[in-house]
Amino acid sequence: MTLPEQSIAATPTLWQEGGWYRHARALASPNFGPRPAGAQIDLIVIHSISLPPGEFGNGNVQRLFTNQLDWDAHPYFQGIRGLQVSAHFFITRTGALWQFVGCDDRAWHAGQSAYRGRSQCNDDSIGIELEGLEGSPFDAPQYETLAGLCAALLQAYPVRHIAGHEHIAPGRKMDPGAGFDWVLLQNSLALPDRYLPRRA
Repeated sequence: MTLPEQSIAATPTLWQEGGWYRHARALASPNFGPRPAGAQIDLIVIHSISLPPGEFGNGNVQRLFTNQLDWDAHPYFQGIRGLQVSAHFFITRTGALWQFVGCDDRAWHAGQSAYRGRSQCNDDSIGIELEGLEGSPFDAPQYETLAGLCAALLQAYPVRHIAGHEHIAPGRKMDPGAGFDWVLLQNSLALPDRYLPRRA
């Protein structure tokens, strides 16, 4: 397999073929596809997720992304029955890092979306899900893992933007929400303002 020029060649010790991060626990999802020809992977999208909402550490996110979720296990699941989605990464409340799709491939995390003058953000973004409830705070181990992962992605891919799901799908999505500390992430990565969403 020939890797894109923008891909992992610059940091071979951190990355495996196809954009699999060596410090993540791999659990391959069937929900992915190839990126369009010439796609520039220049956007990181941060999400939040918990299944059911507000319940953590039960493995349901991993089951959802691998099409193994028992739709009858909780009433909430009836509203998402049959959903086929994925993200590249998932960070638990304890900071554990999972990967479901190689970064060179297109995960199904953004949905109908637009950012920095382009639509269909799945085509050229990397999706990171934080275990949490939109609007609520996230835990210190999650920020530590997220900062380390973003630093590695910034080295390996031509990332120029980091945004929340709420920024690429305004009015449709609200995550990660007001509980996410954008300043903390920015300071951890020493990024200039142009990388981050505009703050009110």
